[in-house]
Amino acid sequence: MSHQARRSRGVLPALVLSVLAFSLVQTSVVPILPTLQKNLNVAGSGITWLMTANLLSAAVLTPLLARIGDLRGRKPMLVVAIGGVLVGGVLGGIGGSFGMLLIARIVAGTGGAILPLAVAVVRDELPRRKVTGGVAMVSAALGVGSGLGLVATGVVMEHFSYESVFWMGAVLAAVAFALVLWLVPHDPIKAEGKADPLGALLLAGWLSALLIAVSQGNDWGWGSTRTLGLFVVAAVVLVLWVVVERRVASPLVDIAMLAKPAVAVTNTAGVLVGFAMYGSFLLMSDFTQTPKAVGYGFGASVLASGWMLFPSAVGSFAAAPVGAALIKRGGPRLPLVLGGAFTAVGLGLLIFAHSSSWHVVVASGVMGVGVGMAYAAMPAYINASVPVQQSGIANGMNAVLRTVGGAVGTAVIGAVLTGNMKQVAPGVKLPAIDAYTHAFLIASVLALVAAVVPFLVKAPRMSAMTTPDTNDAAEGMEPKAMAGANA
Repeated sequence: MSHQARRSRGVLPALVLSVLAFSLVQTSVVPILPTLQKNLNVAGSGITWLMTANLLSAAVLTPLLARIGDLRGRKPMLVVAIGGVLVGGVLGGIGGSFGMLLIARIVAGTGGAILPLAVAVVRDELPRRKVTGGVAMVSAALGVGSGLGLVATGVVMEHFSYESVFWMGAVLAAVAFALVLWLVPHDPIKAEGKADPLGALLLAGWLSALLIAVSQGNDWGWGSTRTLGLFVVAAVVLVLWVVVERRVASPLVDIAMLAKPAVAVTNTAGVLVGFAMYGSFLLMSDFTQTPKAVGYGFGASVLASGWMLFPSAVGSFAAAPVGAALIKRGGPRLPLVLGGAFTAVGLGLLIFAHSSSWHVVVASGVMGVGVGMAYAAMPAYINASVPVQQSGIANGMNAVLRTVGGAVGTAVIGAVLTGNMKQVAPGVKLPAIDAYTHAFLIASVLALVAAVVPFLVKAPRMSAMTTPDTNDAAEGMEPKAMAGANA
């Protein structure tokens, strides 16, 4: 086996671990927000900025780093992205103040670019017969990391302080950082074009306005001047961004690419699945930790709640190779449809059955299978529809829209829960059981819509999603023989 072949075998583990590290870091803060609010003496509306700031940073930096990766090489930007997660973990571990944690979360948001860059590296570096499976594993790591983050945080908080949660992410990011430096080869990409700073600024503008309005709408009021004003700003800047991107010679995002039917369907599904996944994590976490005395819930600790949601990580991991096999056999449509359907069924179960912790465990596992299938299918849709030199930015925009979907989902689910409260003790109000069932219904229906949208367009030909023949040669196989084997 050649040196290049041996090296290519280590690329996938390095990329999977990198995505896993970012996903874990992004999710691990969710269960400890009440602890941080108390320890740092911050208002409830203020502590949510630790999530909002991370989402904003990821949404703004992901397309920018992905585009630079397309133009100047994926490895340098991958190093920057995972390096940001590492630095953010260290800053959070130092802690000491709300301001320090806010900076840590903003810096860690650079990790949002890891997924699209990793997908592009898989497409560039792996032999063609391994690309579909590799992309599926990298994508599924996003769902796996989210589930693991909830459990790992619970374990750490049982024995240590909140700073240890950030150090946990830093250690994982450090290992991924070292593996990326060592195992991911320097790609020779030197594409023509510029970074389009105006396009990047406008993109940051409308995404920031939208995500701040969505994330803070529950606290500010959806009809408040601030919230409505930000929605108007987001709409105006979005239109301006589209106009600019259609006219500049080297746009940050090719609008015509986003308008391709297969890409548009994938991005729509990304928003819907992102809504369902992030919204359901909030729902299940809150529901399981509700005291039994209320008449529902299980009074679970952070750790016990995390274990109930852990099957989502197992389901995502198990679904990845299945999704890859289905993609190889018949294209990405079926796994995307199954992804939305499984997610809808998992969440739908909790509408009718939520009296036992096992109901949550089963629902979480089924939902995880759906998320894993959907995440495996989305990059396959995109990579089969765009040229190699646009792979990073195309997958980057899909990641951004999943983030937007997650932010909207979290806000909408939060609004549903707070809109139907009941007093359970003097001065204590909690969401009524009807609020939870309505929220599960909303998330389930939107996941079902994600299962339907792939039928709106013709599925792309998977022959477009191949890597250069040189990678097959590196595996000791002749290109022609390989082509015949895949025919």
